Amino acid sequence: MCLIAFAYKQHPTYNLIFAANRDENYNRPTCAAQFWDDYPTLLAGKDLKAGGTWMGITKQGRFAALTNYRDPSIQKENPPSRGELALDFLKTSDTPMNYLRNIHSKANQYMGFNLLAGTIDQIGYYSNQQDNAHQLNSGLYGLSNHLLDTSWPKVNRAKENLRYLIKNKQISEQALFDLLADDQQAPDDKLPDTGISKEVEKQVSPVFIKSDNYGTRCSTVLLIDKDGVVTFTERRFQPGTLKVEDENQYRFSIDPNPAM
Repeated sequence: MCLIAFAYKQHPTYNLIFAANRDENYNRPTCAAQFWDDYPTLLAGKDLKAGGTWMGITKQGRFAALTNYRDPSIQKENPPSRGELALDFLKTSDTPMNYLRNIHSKANQYMGFNLLAGTIDQIGYYSNQQDNAHQLNSGLYGLSNHLLDTSWPKVNRAKENLRYLIKNKQISEQALFDLLADDQQAPDDKLPDTGISKEVEKQVSPVFIKSDNYGTRCSTVLLIDKDGVVTFTERRFQPGTLKVEDENQYRFSIDPNPAM
């Protein structure tokens, strides 16, 4: 994922409201979100090049989401795929905080990343650019290709729009997809400096990115209500456009011991 806005225990109906865009090269092979044949309780998209995932949830209520940390000055030879970190958490039974604390022993093998890992009881955040796991309190958060809640224009806009939807009791899947479809570029004087050209910085400044070879591949809305009912909806787009190519939705109740 490359843009995430989420609210944890900020709504009378939903314990978690999670809206995310995945940005990637258009030619990178990807499988749409589905339950995996080899892990039947795991719902996630799949990176067909490296085998990991950027976001997923299990029927037991474990969820994870990953973003890259953008710093072109950091280079590593043959680093492992960051997507394996999100996938590994979904496949384990460890608590979010224990899992995140244990990552630091191998974190420097990877290119920069941010990882959110959670259950119905706990959400944690870790970045190998900070090397410190944090348990999140109830609140509203934003994450892109820097640290959690970094004040980038796209992060601020997404958070402000999510806050507005909650305050005005307008939370719905469509409203959250509209939030994720915001393709307004940031003004030049508000662009962050992450070591790429200003032209590219501007191209990737919207919540929803459209360019020739790279952009938003899919949007995902995850809702978990107070009864433990999960609604997971993914929209995939034609490259470089907001035209929906396909949509998948899954709904289930969290079960600590689901049938395989």
